[in-house]
Amino acid sequence: MKAAKSVGATSAGPVAAKKAPVKKAAVAKAAAKKAAAKKAAAAPAKKSVAIPAKKAAVAKPPVKQPAAKAPAKKAAKPESHLSMVRRARKINRALADVYPYAHPELDFENPFQLLVATVLSAQTTDLRVNQTTPALFAAYPTPEDMAAAVPEELEEIIRPTGFFRAKARSLLGLSTALRDTFGGEVPGRIEDLVTLPGVGRKTANVVLGNYFGVPGITVDTHFGRLVRRWKWTDEEDPVKVEAVVAEIFPKSEWTMLSHRVVFHGRRICHSRKPACGACPIASLCPSYGEGETDPEKAEKLLKYEKGGYPGQRLKPPQSYLDAGGKPAPPMGAAPAGK
Repeated sequence: MKAAKSVGATSAGPVAAKKAPVKKAAVAKAAAKKAAAKKAAAAPAKKSVAIPAKKAAVAKPPVKQPAAKAPAKKAAKPESHLSMVRRARKINRALADVYPYAHPELDFENPFQLLVATVLSAQTTDLRVNQTTPALFAAYPTPEDMAAAVPEELEEIIRPTGFFRAKARSLLGLSTALRDTFGGEVPGRIEDLVTLPGVGRKTANVVLGNYFGVPGITVDTHFGRLVRRWKWTDEEDPVKVEAVVAEIFPKSEWTMLSHRVVFHGRRICHSRKPACGACPIASLCPSYGEGETDPEKAEKLLKYEKGGYPGQRLKPPQSYLDAGGKPAPPMGAAPAGK
C-alpha cells in the first residue's frame, strides 16, 4: 500500500508542476489584453482618413479673356479763337434777321434827353424811365433848366426810378457841366462825355451810337450775361468785355449788335430761365439746355412783342409797331395784356 501511494504521489507532482506555469501564462495574457483594452478605450479615437478615389479627368473650361474695351470717346477739342469768331458772327447775322427793328428802348427826342434817360436807367427798367421822363422833361427841358432845379423837387420827380438822391446829384452835376463847360450842348466825343458826373463808357456809347452815329458797344447787364453764355469771353468787367467784343466785330456793327443782343436777352435768353426751346439761335449756343427746352413751355416764357405783350417805350419806332410790338402804358395806367 505504501508503495502505491508513493507511486501516485510521484506521478501527480510532475503533472501539477507542468500545469501551473500554463495557468499563470494564461492569466497574464488575459490581464495584458484587459490592460490593452482599457488603454485603447482611454485613448482618443483616430479619425479614419478617407483616401480620395482618383477623380476622373474633367475638361477645364477655357479661360475667359476680358472683353475688349470700346475705344474711349475723344474729348471735344476746345473751340479755337477763329471758330468762336465765326460762330459769334453767325449769331449776329441770325439776330439781325430775328430783330430787324432793334432799337434803343429809351424814349428821347434830343441828345440831352437821351443822356438823362440813360443815367436814370441804372438799376431800373427802361419802362420805368420812359414812364418818368415825360414829367421830368416838361419841368426841365434844357441843361440850363435842370442845372437850376431845386434838388428836392428834382428828386421827387425821379423817385420812381430808384436811387433818386444819387441820380438827382448826377443830373444836377452833368447839367451844370453842360451849361458851364460845353455851352449847353451835349458833346459828341467819348473823351468829353465821360467827364460828366454820372456818365461812364456805357452811357457815353449809348449817346454816341444812337444820336451822333458814332459806333459803340453798350455793355449792360443783358449784354454781359449773353456774351459770357455764348462763350465769346469770360470777362466780368464791362470795359474788358467791350474790348474783347470790339475785336470780334467790325466797327460798323457795334451799335446794332448791342441792340440785338439786349433785345434777345430781354425777350428770349432770360437770366433765370432762358427759353431755349423757342430760341432761333439754339444751334449756335454752347449753353443750350440751361433753360426750358420744351417748345410749348418755352413759348410761354417769351416777353414783349415775342410773347404778344407791350414793349418798354411809350413812343416806339414804327418798325417796332409793324413787327407786332405794342406801346407801353404811361405811368399809372393799367398795363395792357396780350
